[in-house]
Amino acid sequence: MSIWWSLHLRRDAASVPLARRLLIGAMETAGVDPDISYDLSVALSEACANAVEHGGDAVRGGSSEAYRVTAYLDGEKCRIEVADAGPGFPAGTGGRVRPATRPVPSDAEHGRGLCLIQELADHVHIGNKPGLDGAVVSFDKILKWRKDAPLMAV
Repeated sequence: MSIWWSLHLRRDAASVPLARRLLIGAMETAGVDPDISYDLSVALSEACANAVEHGGDAVRGGSSEAYRVTAYLDGEKCRIEVADAGPGFPAGTGGRVRPATRPVPSDAEHGRGLCLIQELADHVHIGNKPGLDGAVVSFDKILKWRKDAPLMAV
């Protein structure tokens, strides 16, 4: 079984719950374990919130109005990718991207998104679009299925 979908969303706070609900609905319909669905939906919400907040085209002084979310449920794994057209992450030593994923104080209102994604997913890649402006956050998680899952991988 394989399901994938891609959304082109406005950089607006209202787009975050829309993407989250679509993901939860697809996983619920397929029969993915609710705990796995919840973890992935929280990680997706964090990635989308970052795209909404930071995904503008600051380099050229304009403003990008959209970002893209793509989700793949393929066999025993779910992969989600969120890409924006903002300035991307700053390059560290040797040109490698090194986004800040250090723990922040528990009472902080910002700065926990990438850490949460890393805690909730099995594999995370954070970087910039090759040759273009913009950041890409992708993450995978091994799926668990309900016993009555109608679309469970075989």
